[in-house]
Amino acid sequence: MQTNTTIHTNTDDAGKLVLRAALAIILLFHGYAKLTGGIGFVGDMLAKAGAPAALGYLVYVGEVIAPLMILAGIFTRPAALVVAINMLVAVLLVHTSQFFTINETGGWALELQGMFFIAAVTVALLGAGRYSLGGANGRYN
Repeated sequence: MQTNTTIHTNTDDAGKLVLRAALAIILLFHGYAKLTGGIGFVGDMLAKAGAPAALGYLVYVGEVIAPLMILAGIFTRPAALVVAINMLVAVLLVHTSQFFTINETGGWALELQGMFFIAAVTVALLGAGRYSLGGANGRYN
């Protein structure tokens, strides 16, 4: 009988840390902008879409709290899913018209949003790894 075992190396865990840190730190810049500049425009867009403007405060969860959790490696998988959902909502609210467009340098107009989404999904699938507060074998890491 053959068993299927996976060998994890230090580079696996280091790679997870680099991915988590890159996603979280870059996203935190967006969260900081919302903290200092407010989220009025987010509420306005939600209201225009027929949703309660107060839901705009959830952007703080998706761009501040969840990235901090991802960076620390606590409840990493659920936090990454929150970021992924946040990016889907952002694209639907703000960037739908850009979905099939190319920017002035030849890249996809939504490449940043796409990278945030894919990185978040990847972190949700991989977990936090050993270099995290939750530990490699943490229930949600």
